[in-house]
Amino acid sequence: MTDFKIDKVTNNGIELLLLSGFLDAHTSPDLEEVFKNLVKEQKYKIVVNFKDLQYISSAGLGVFMAFIEDIRNNAGDIKFCCMSPKIFNVFDLLGFPLLYQIYETEAEAIEKFNVNQNN
Repeated sequence: MTDFKIDKVTNNGIELLLLSGFLDAHTSPDLEEVFKNLVKEQKYKIVVNFKDLQYISSAGLGVFMAFIEDIRNNAGDIKFCCMSPKIFNVFDLLGFPLLYQIYETEAEAIEKFNVNQNN
């Protein structure tokens, strides 16, 4: 199995999380730790880029569910982008497109934060 990696970049007050490898029960605590730190630092505008993610399990999906309420209660959001069809199918089967905004590109996800900020 491939390792899991999270690269974090800040772009105009928006936190970009670039995921790669396999997000499962063994690696989801790493993602959970990143989210805990973002909330602790009061960084609530988050874009998760799935371009290089090869696999996600229910444990990985659970991390997003664990933090979304707190983030939205602080005028933020988690937006997803760049999902392969395989990853999107997992999200779709569990109804995530009803709960989260999913974009084709990172630029689109970032732009939605900027548009909402100007309203």
